[in-house]
Amino acid sequence: MLLDVTDLNTYYGKSHALQDLSLNVDKGEIVALLGRNGMGKSTTLKSIMGLLKPKSGKVIFEGQDITGQRPHKVARAGLGYVPEDRRIFPNLTVLDNLMMGVKRGKIDASDPSAWTVERIFKHFPFMKDRVHQKGGVLSGGEQQMLTIGRTLMGNPKLLMVDEPTEGLSPIVVKEVKDVLEEIGMAGTSILLVEHNFKMAMSLAKRVFVMSKAHIGFSGTTEELEANPEIREKYLEV
Repeated sequence: MLLDVTDLNTYYGKSHALQDLSLNVDKGEIVALLGRNGMGKSTTLKSIMGLLKPKSGKVIFEGQDITGQRPHKVARAGLGYVPEDRRIFPNLTVLDNLMMGVKRGKIDASDPSAWTVERIFKHFPFMKDRVHQKGGVLSGGEQQMLTIGRTLMGNPKLLMVDEPTEGLSPIVVKEVKDVLEEIGMAGTSILLVEHNFKMAMSLAKRVFVMSKAHIGFSGTTEELEANPEIREKYLEV
């Protein structure tokens, strides 16, 4: 198991935001974390990444306990996080934004599976043509792609992506889906938080569905598709 989260409890002040939450992701797997707004999906990713410190529970990554570690240490362990609000550097060029994602300022070019600038350009061709443009002039979809590319430059073993298609047009949604599919096929595991049910179900093999602050359902995409009661209860689908 690549990522194993067990009985995680996270608070915002006195508000119990995650209650005994458990989930897991295996190597080479795409897993979707679904649920209505306000159920705790983003809080889950932030708690895994160390942006929020859980009060109890365990986050085990590749057999290593990373619970509550600072985000830069979690990133060095092999997790990449694409936040919902993208957080590109608007005054830096596309290339400079990408280079900000490199861990310790180095790229292992000897590793054929490493994410390099050249490899990023193969997956995101528009970046090659706009490499010297500032991130702030890119469209919303292009900024989303840039954020994913920047995170990949850290060569994560697990990519956690929070609502990558929020506010994007259907054409750009398909582009994002295709890119995530390619990343998964290249061997990088993905934990995907996504409001677009059809897109998430087309990418993932397994799903965790959140009720308020905890997991209400877990299973394969086929099991969720075959269970309209669960979809109506937790997803209004």
